[in-house]
Amino acid sequence: QVHLVESGGGLVQAGGSLRLSCAASGSISSITAMLWYRQAPGKERKYVATITSGGLTNYADSVKGRFTISRDNAKSTVFLQMNSLKPEDTAVYYCNAQGNRVTYWGQGTQVTVSS
Repeated sequence: QVHLVESGGGLVQAGGSLRLSCAASGSISSITAMLWYRQAPGKERKYVATITSGGLTNYADSVKGRFTISRDNAKSTVFLQMNSLKPEDTAVYYCNAQGNRVTYWGQGTQVTVSS
């Protein structure tokens, strides 16, 4: 089992920045990739970014050039640095850990971007 706890969400004005954190605990050696998803009110959950155990990263087109995913292996924590935020980035952001045929979710953290 892997337990994920997100933090760092909040209210920010358009053009501002936030950094989300996802702290993982438990059987973290089984994790092959960490991802961020987001879900806006009334909409389906959507992919945001990935970082693999090998350090490879990938981003949704909507956040490329503005968001950066990174990790601190010593602290078993993944970060999502979000710059140039837009009102359409408003959503609950979820951390996701993937392993061999298993996936885990955090409880989510709210990000609200005001115009």
